Amino acid sequence: MSRKVEFFFDVGSPYSYLAYHQLPKIAQATGAEVTWKPMLLGAVLKATANQSPMAVPLKGQHLLTDLQRWADHFGVVFVQNPHFPINTLHLMRGAIGMQMAGEAEFRRYLDAVFHAMFGEPRNLNEIGEVIALLTENGFDPQRFQAMINDPAVKDALKRNTDDAVERGVFGAPTFFVGNEMYWGQDRLHFVEAALR
Repeated sequence: MSRKVEFFFDVGSPYSYLAYHQLPKIAQATGAEVTWKPMLLGAVLKATANQSPMAVPLKGQHLLTDLQRWADHFGVVFVQNPHFPINTLHLMRGAIGMQMAGEAEFRRYLDAVFHAMFGEPRNLNEIGEVIALLTENGFDPQRFQAMINDPAVKDALKRNTDDAVERGVFGAPTFFVGNEMYWGQDRLHFVEAALR
């Protein structure tokens, strides 16, 4: 049986963005398989009485410095999105729908959305901007609209989110190797060690 790492994430989380760029490299180096678990971070924070780091004034002031340090460490372009906060409900339903459509389409979608969040930031609160992003990246906006309104997609996102909370997830990114939970992109070295 191959080794697996479960990756619970939300595209609105800048630390998930950093982890998204590193985890596939770790999986390849260790011969592990990534199980992608899109979840709705806002619902997780609410269910666990947690809050965004930006809601804590001193932590929020330090956050951008910390994110830039990690981006530099990983060699990833990071630009803070000036349009935050962004409601990611439709984007995360889109992630679930694309995942159902197949791995290649799912990863292409995540590449585009994460880049529009933190590579070259766009206001993804605006539906026109989301439609433009989808069109530019070869996705059919009408199909996307149908997808995010599909009850099966809505239910799958809710299941992932509920599963995360039931297993003790309180933020993003969170990883599981077996029953061991690791929170944060700064724990990826522990994830790698567990996979080895």
